[in-house]
Amino acid sequence: MKRVQELRPETCRIKQEEPETWRIKQDQREFNEEISEDGEKDHVKTGDKPLSCSQTKQKDLKKRRAKKSFTCTQCGKSLKRKNSFDVHMRIHTGEKQYTCDQCGKSFARRGTLMNHMKIHTGEKPYTCNQCGKSLKCKYSLERHMIVHTGEKPYTCDQCGNNFALKGILITHMRIHTGEKLYTCDQCGKSLISKCSLEIHMRVHTGEKLYTCDQCRKSFSHSANLKRHMNTHTGEKPYSCDKCSKRFLRASDIKQHLKVHTKEKPHSCNFCGKSFSRLQHLKEHQKIHAAVRDHVCLECEKTFTSANCLKRHQRIHTGEKPFKCLHCDTRFSHAGNKKRHERIHTGDKPYHCTECEKCFSRPSALYNHKKNYHTKCLKPHERIHTREKPYKCSHCDRKFSHSSNLKRHERIHTGEKPYHCTECGKCFNRSSALHSHTKNYHKLIEENEENEELSEVEEKNQVKTEEKLELLSNQTEIFKEKKSQEIFHLHSVWKEFDKQNES
Repeated sequence: MKRVQELRPETCRIKQEEPETWRIKQDQREFNEEISEDGEKDHVKTGDKPLSCSQTKQKDLKKRRAKKSFTCTQCGKSLKRKNSFDVHMRIHTGEKQYTCDQCGKSFARRGTLMNHMKIHTGEKPYTCNQCGKSLKCKYSLERHMIVHTGEKPYTCDQCGNNFALKGILITHMRIHTGEKLYTCDQCGKSLISKCSLEIHMRVHTGEKLYTCDQCRKSFSHSANLKRHMNTHTGEKPYSCDKCSKRFLRASDIKQHLKVHTKEKPHSCNFCGKSFSRLQHLKEHQKIHAAVRDHVCLECEKTFTSANCLKRHQRIHTGEKPFKCLHCDTRFSHAGNKKRHERIHTGDKPYHCTECEKCFSRPSALYNHKKNYHTKCLKPHERIHTREKPYKCSHCDRKFSHSSNLKRHERIHTGEKPYHCTECGKCFNRSSALHSHTKNYHKLIEENEENEELSEVEEKNQVKTEEKLELLSNQTEIFKEKKSQEIFHLHSVWKEFDKQNES
């Protein structure tokens, strides 16, 4: 009983000590056990100055550490200490013997649990002497200090990128090797790091930890919240060094620079058209595949992308979310708002390469080039030179304009691409369709209108005749009544005269 009481304070003391102190003492104990098993050995050479007991122990401990190693049978990793080896094996066994009594989360290391407990207590004992930021553990402080020093000692031998931490470099190297160690148990997706897996799991759980204090909108990523906050502040930290245009995200400016470099690395396999963005190529390829998987619930019109559907739905809702910064005019599309604001600012970003004239719209620049510069006037010059470079593939006839050749070839192919929506008749020229609509359907409409008018007039005439007949009948009745009244009066006067004479 006495022996148990003697050991109990020691046990409690070890539990309260830091993991590093406990590890050193454990190594010391292992060393003492090895000494007792092997017997006493003399480590002092003849003629040398004898070492103290503590110095001898430390020297022998280092030698034994160098010789002794523990190799993992699962992954082949070698460790110098048995304690480190035991902790390492928990990675493969999945054993997590240290559990938080606050939230129930388990950990493989006691030190990790102790750091985790500081989340509940709010304890942050380590403070940065540069910016005053407080952190919960010494390792976090050391990692934070790299922000101020700017030191990036770890370099990738594949692409030359530098990193502040070795762990980040190891994770980065998996991009080159294609190694994805962490797999989602919900959808089977593989990811390169544990952090990426934890963030990915929020897609399934719907967890959104980061909330905007301005509009209460929530986000699953802290980076998304940070970018969102710029919409409230109006801050656009990324500036283009070519045209001074500013952007909210670094990825946006990277894509924008392709406008200046004319880089279009993504090509369509069907028609060869190139795009600066992969997303634009994917949306374009839906045209060839006839995929229109986004449907408007109001009018059942289909679209190739969710963005196109969203813009279309504003027609039904009447929503105009884009307001001019200079006046109260609102717009349903951001592009329309930008064009409108150029009226206030006088900005003319579209430059003619021939005469350096500037325009606010690309369509105005195109019309200018078409009407004023010789390169676009070349088709007109063929009237004077009588040059006809376009030859029909079916006969020997030649044309000065490609459009005239296309119209002519429809005679051979029998193609009639212009359809009348009223009667379904087809034409090989748009002018023929226009004449057909004007001379046939409009005349029919006019005749129908005239017939309707004549019917109305006939009805009105019948009504007028009926009214006149009724009026004449009423007049006859009135006349008859009046004549009867007059006759009666005459008879009364005659009787009156006879009485007077008598």
